[in-house]
Amino acid sequence: MEKTQLQPTPYDDIFNKVWATLDEISIKQKEIDRIMEKNALAQEKNAREMEEYNKRFGALTNRLGEVVEYMIAPNLLDKFRSLGFIFLKASKYIQISDQENNIFLEIDFLLENGEKAMLVEVKTNLNNGYINDHIERLEKMRKYSDLHGDKRTFLGAVAGVAIAPNVIDYALSKGLFVVEPSGETFNITSPRGKPKEW
Repeated sequence: MEKTQLQPTPYDDIFNKVWATLDEISIKQKEIDRIMEKNALAQEKNAREMEEYNKRFGALTNRLGEVVEYMIAPNLLDKFRSLGFIFLKASKYIQISDQENNIFLEIDFLLENGEKAMLVEVKTNLNNGYINDHIERLEKMRKYSDLHGDKRTFLGAVAGVAIAPNVIDYALSKGLFVVEPSGETFNITSPRGKPKEW
């Protein structure tokens, strides 16, 4: 019996082209999957490296802040005394957590006497945002004190290792004292006119 050969149909040509295209798509998809997996691993590695960098930078920033605090803490009372402010007590890291009145704040240094108190905020790199935050802190302190019968007047000071001239001007214009390093010690610049009181 003689075998008959099938004649190719127009559909066979289309089928072969579609099949070849599907093969090509499959190969390309595998290549894309490999690239995406490689990119995902690279992104994961970058994220880990960035997290490590942020931890180290944060630790360095905290240490610089601690250096500033240790530098100014011992002489803060004496420096303000030379400006005519007699504070009898200096406290570090004060936290106020008044849940009943929804007032929460942290104070780096609090200098006190019976009539006045000075809230000092210490930052490694002082900027206008930190100054605005400190003014808000002083307003919260005033509100908290009024609610608890504390009639003292509150003053504000900001300290930093690096303070741009425009930031110093901004702090002074807001009625705050500015504490900045000078050689092995530090200087305090008084606000223009009368210091703002809260």
